Amino acid sequence: MKRNMGNIDRIIRIFLSAVFAYLYFAGVVSGMFGLILVILGSVFLLTSIIGFCPLYTVFGFNSCPEKK
Repeated sequence: MKRNMGNIDRIIRIFLSAVFAYLYFAGVVSGMFGLILVILGSVFLLTSIIGFCPLYTVFGFNSCPEKK
């Protein structure tokens, strides 16, 4: 897997993942919506750790800077 996520993209995803986790565990959101946020946050966290997003590959998007 070749990296296709830049550092800013990864930081934004980690931040959103933390916000989603906080909202769920603080009881602000619950039920199906809360479960969806937890799953989405987990996917964001995993993809930012490995630096690869499968959807970016499908749509041909790459936010990773080119090496010279």
